Amino acid sequence: MDEVSASSVPPRTRPRVRDRRGRGMRGPAVLPREPGSPELRTRRQRFDDLALGIVTDIDERWQDELGLVEYAVEDAPQIPDDWDSGTVPLSSLIRGKGETPTRLVLFRRPIEHRCETRSDLEAMVLTIVVEQVAELLGIDAERIDPRYDGGADD
Repeated sequence: MDEVSASSVPPRTRPRVRDRRGRGMRGPAVLPREPGSPELRTRRQRFDDLALGIVTDIDERWQDELGLVEYAVEDAPQIPDDWDSGTVPLSSLIRGKGETPTRLVLFRRPIEHRCETRSDLEAMVLTIVVEQVAELLGIDAERIDPRYDGGADD
């Protein structure tokens, strides 16, 4: 009666491993300092920080000429069904009228799609903001920011 049948012993003697299909470790790689908030910033948050830094720098320098301008970041533009262009817009500039402020919107996903590295992304955002502000003020983009290099073709 003390005998244990072979069918009652589990076929595996080692503990189960969560990495069944070679997908690597499961769960967060970094534990957050504050429970409920992610420790690592998302792509959206990193893009927002980058755009905010560039926009703040330019807006402080040109505030007297610009007046009231709202800056925004959206994931992607709303493109109508009859859109004929083969490219997706990277930004939108809507001039204000009366008490309605001018609005400059950067579209994060199309911009990120065109950049391979962080420095490419910084250069692209700077170029877009500088060119839109230059168009708004009616002056050459080279005057807006000394870091602007509109003639660089890689």
